[in-house]
Amino acid sequence: MEKRQGCLEGLLELFMLNVAFDWLQDKFGFGRGPSCVGCGCGLILLIIFLVLACNIIFLSTNWFQWGSSWIPGLV
Repeated sequence: MEKRQGCLEGLLELFMLNVAFDWLQDKFGFGRGPSCVGCGCGLILLIIFLVLACNIIFLSTNWFQWGSSWIPGLV
């Protein structure tokens, strides 16, 4: 059985991904001047965000494991 992170770690990763995505969209995203390699940087960031979010949601998190290894006593 493969070891996957718990629900709390998955939620923390999604929160951090959201914060990073918002910051990148503010700096380089939609409506920020010239485009990167022919298509907008916002579109490129959106595709990267979706790939990483799907990886966290479907592959690396066990949503039925409520404990977290970084909080003692909740394992």
